[in-house]
Amino acid sequence: MRIKKNLLRIVQLVLCLMIILSVTVPLSAAGTTPVDQNGYLRVVGNQLCNQQGQPIQLRGMSSHGLQWYFAAKFVNQDCLKYLRDNWHISVFRLAMYTREGGYIDNPAVADKVKTGVDAAIKLGIYVIIDWHILSDKNPMVYQAQAIGFFKQMATLYGKYPNILYEICNEPNGEDSWAIRIKPYAETVLPVIRAIDRKNIIIVGAPTWSQNVDVIADSPLKGKNIMYTCHFYAGTHGQYLRDKITYARKKGLAVFATEWGTTNSSGNGPIYQTETQDWMKYLNSNKISWCNWSLCDKNEGSAALMPGADETGNWTDDDLSDSGKLVKSFLSESPAQ
Repeated sequence: MRIKKNLLRIVQLVLCLMIILSVTVPLSAAGTTPVDQNGYLRVVGNQLCNQQGQPIQLRGMSSHGLQWYFAAKFVNQDCLKYLRDNWHISVFRLAMYTREGGYIDNPAVADKVKTGVDAAIKLGIYVIIDWHILSDKNPMVYQAQAIGFFKQMATLYGKYPNILYEICNEPNGEDSWAIRIKPYAETVLPVIRAIDRKNIIIVGAPTWSQNVDVIADSPLKGKNIMYTCHFYAGTHGQYLRDKITYARKKGLAVFATEWGTTNSSGNGPIYQTETQDWMKYLNSNKISWCNWSLCDKNEGSAALMPGADETGNWTDDDLSDSGKLVKSFLSESPAQ
């Protein structure tokens, strides 16, 4: 009889512990991080989808250039965890400039990319590894270095479902799709695919990643390829949304891997009405996005005020006008 009573007490204790754990275990440990929920992403038609083939909209932040302290200091696990748990980001973009003191000038910048990717994997969020060309204009200028870099990244991280590769940020200048960008992509993509056959690869569009309509008439061949369209609400309006709509009607999957609330300089006041117009468009079409940028640089598009805590825990006083607006978008339920 005593044995039965003891067994009953043990069962009761176990049930109590299970109830307590179900209440106190963090969401990330309970299997509800964005990556736990959605797994490997894939492109179905013109839509980014989860591993079950259901359309998904990723939303998050982009770093500024990782070679600069005002951006790099926020790329740490505590900060990304704060953004996941409080701003509800599902994706973070690591903007590794090629020039302007970036990877070509200082290959050690790649270590900060690794720090960001490692943190994203631990936290169960998606992460974009961005080869951030800008002043070099033509992606073919440093094609050899890009091949080496993405081979390294795919070897290190290709086995994880968290990874997206953005292989050329903003081609500009003489950036013909047929002559420069497409041949570059056709060279870099097979290097990644030889190692990582699943994860999404994102390709930049001509004219600072705006002319996705041009790509639509001659897209790349292959699976799980997306194209990025960048916009700044104070400069780019309905005409650019029309380009995206055309591209999507032709079957292209578009990801707004960089957008800002200001004009295209990244500075000045925010354009709230125009930004709202863009949000309505992105949400209605389930287009994923990353806002530019998570940093405390003294410019309009920076989400944080100078001196903001590197690990998060921000009050509204720590946020710029842009940061407050973007946080409000992220706090809304994603498009269903």
